[in-house]
Amino acid sequence: MKNPKLIAACALLMGATGLFAQTLPVPANVAQLSASGSVEVPQDLLSIAMNTTANGPDAITVQTQLKQALDAALAIARPSVLAGQLDVRTGNFSLYPRYDKNGKLNGWQGTTELVLDGRDFSRITTTAGKIQTLTLSNVSFSLSREQRTKVESEAQAIAIERFKGKAAEVSKSFGFGGYALREVTINANDQGFQPRQRMLAMQAKAADAESAVPVEAGKSTVMVNVSGSIQLR
Repeated sequence: MKNPKLIAACALLMGATGLFAQTLPVPANVAQLSASGSVEVPQDLLSIAMNTTANGPDAITVQTQLKQALDAALAIARPSVLAGQLDVRTGNFSLYPRYDKNGKLNGWQGTTELVLDGRDFSRITTTAGKIQTLTLSNVSFSLSREQRTKVESEAQAIAIERFKGKAAEVSKSFGFGGYALREVTINANDQGFQPRQRMLAMQAKAADAESAVPVEAGKSTVMVNVSGSIQLR
């Protein structure tokens, strides 16, 4: 036996759906637009990675060598630590066996890494230049979270103003008196340019224990894209 309440509920739902379909306006005089804004800003975050490789007849010997090199580097770096300006952390560590062409174990090899990063370029590069038990492996620049947020807001304001200007222009060109915003999407990204590094090689050391590692930051372009549709009216 059919449930009369269920039948009534279904009928009510179908009626509401039909009413909604009848009252929903068919999109007309709708234009799709997009605009972007960009701001170029110097990269304010520096990261220097330093590492060393050790070889030995057994894993303990290699591990000891790596620990000594890292401990010596940390002893130099830690006194210069200042939160946000120079932070020190250990990076990748690996230890693995080596085999000859016959598949026989003939020793062990390992690497260890120390990373110096922060906003105080002088403090970071000077500290890196004092470390003699590790060599340079990578230098990179980026934007800090605070800088990125600030620049994104500037780029977004530019993009929105350009979107509004384009919307007004399109509305006028088609003979309409104005427009209403239907929907909008905002996306942000940054494009980092390769920093210039005045180093002879990735394995170059500073000339002496007091020399700063010579680096020069590049720039990043933060871009915000605004896209959406408008109702011409």
